Amino acid sequence: MFPLLKPGEEVLVDIRAYHHSLPEIGDLVVAKHPHRLDLKIIKQVAFVDENGDCFLVGKNREESSDSRSFGFVSSQQIIGRVTSKFSEVSS
Repeated sequence: MFPLLKPGEEVLVDIRAYHHSLPEIGDLVVAKHPHRLDLKIIKQVAFVDENGDCFLVGKNREESSDSRSFGFVSSQQIIGRVTSKFSEVSS
């Protein structure tokens, strides 16, 4: 499978999406990497527990095992919900 984003593509992120509600299963989110806080990841929410922690997985199931899931991440690590993807237009 191909990565969700290719070079030159950008996403629009709603950083207010989870100010008053929790992420839902299936949401595509931007989060702080659980082990490298300088890195941001885009993953899909697979499960939300009663504490609001989210289990994130890769959108492409063919990704390497390191990329497919990170286990649970705190809801405080979720930056926002991806609302759109834009491709660079070539002229």
